[in-house]
Amino acid sequence: MWLYLAALVGLSYLLGLYLRDKYIFITGCDSGFGNLLARQLDLRGLRVLAACLTEEGAQQLRGQTSDRLETVILDVTKTESISAAAQWVKERVRDRVGKLLCRVCPQGLPSPCPSACLPCRRELSYFGVKVAMIEPGYFNTDVTNPEKISRATQEAWDRLSPEVKELYGEKFLASVKKSVEKLKLTCCNNLHLVTNCMEHALTACHPRTRYSPGWDAKLFYIPMSYMPTLLVDAMIYWSSPRPDKAL
Repeated sequence: MWLYLAALVGLSYLLGLYLRDKYIFITGCDSGFGNLLARQLDLRGLRVLAACLTEEGAQQLRGQTSDRLETVILDVTKTESISAAAQWVKERVRDRVGKLLCRVCPQGLPSPCPSACLPCRRELSYFGVKVAMIEPGYFNTDVTNPEKISRATQEAWDRLSPEVKELYGEKFLASVKKSVEKLKLTCCNNLHLVTNCMEHALTACHPRTRYSPGWDAKLFYIPMSYMPTLLVDAMIYWSSPRPDKAL
């Protein structure tokens, strides 16, 4: 028994030595999953290249981590910022491209992610690059902040034409805001459930293609993906707010 334990400890130590010289480039490190993942991997001894949107976020992250972690300012909505960050990464990694394990973008935005990841995953596989998709349920981050969502909903409503507002009605807007307020009751506070999946995807020899952290992802979203489309449509239809002019 002690021999097995010693072997496990030895393997763990060797794995730590192997990972210690690896680079990880992470975007969105000001807060949320990106911030926690950067600190978590820094504790593991990896060389983290953390991209933040603001200098304030970068300074705060550097104050919580070791000297191994380096930061860069990156706005993923601007091409010139992306190019500058890419050059910054190249200068640090240099000819050690094989040691750049992955680029992680934990934006938490639901709509464009699956459609963007699927072709990327298949195309990059020809070059030996593994793309893992993290599909979490609802977690308590800045993305799921009820106040910010309600504010964004109101701003979107204010931009609508009078005809569209009449079609949906004020009751619809109130129902949406009410459902947003209930969101905080279902959000999980343990962000490590997500970052642990990210860490496994980055460090495992054979990472999974998909990860679904969170109780709601396992109990609702995964089963719904196997249900007939007609049944899923009916469930969403009856649980969603109805426009005033709905038939």
